[in-house]
Amino acid sequence: MPQTNAHPGSALETCGLSLVYGSGETAVTALDGVDFAVSAGEVLALMGPSGSGKTSLLMILGCLLRPSSGEVWVEGRAIANLPDRDLGRLRLQRMGFIFQSYNLFPALTAAENVQVALELKGRDLNDAAGLLERVGLGKRLHNFPRQLSGGEKQRVAIARALAGDPPILLADEPTAALDSTNGRAVVNLLCELAHEQGRAVVVVTHDPRVGDLADRVVRIEDGRLCS
Repeated sequence: MPQTNAHPGSALETCGLSLVYGSGETAVTALDGVDFAVSAGEVLALMGPSGSGKTSLLMILGCLLRPSSGEVWVEGRAIANLPDRDLGRLRLQRMGFIFQSYNLFPALTAAENVQVALELKGRDLNDAAGLLERVGLGKRLHNFPRQLSGGEKQRVAIARALAGDPPILLADEPTAALDSTNGRAVVNLLCELAHEQGRAVVVVTHDPRVGDLADRVVRIEDGRLCS
């Protein structure tokens, strides 16, 4: 019998999740019956080949994409059928997003980049300094992205994701553009944010450094989770 409620303690969970693009003979199945869960305080690495469905699953977990069928829960709340406005509010208040390309505004300083997120979430703009201090960039507040290394840019992006203190962090290939030293430092930081602050962290990655340090690795191939 299919599950009708989320398991207690799960920050994110899916049951029988499917995603199909198109219809008829041209239909493409991106996700096929995915049962997935991650708990608060856990770093989960989602790994698999290109086109396996990793990013599609992350987008559904992040309320950016609706599934074709199945159940999705965020902190125990069923979201698959929520109106777009409610999904947007949930995403803004409960989630932080980290991307490979950093997505920083080049004309803004590190502090100003974080302040943009704080303003969107209705938080005190002065919190930017504390967030950057938390990720080891307290002395880089007034530097522009062009003055920062790749690792530093990603730390600014993580500080921005922490705006509003979201309990869930979703990262899409956050170490792909970084060298070995900076990549490991970023993964260590994500682990610290999970283990010491109780956040649920899901990292889509090809990077074995992430898999080595994550609490759990889930592999996906052809839209299905592999045992």
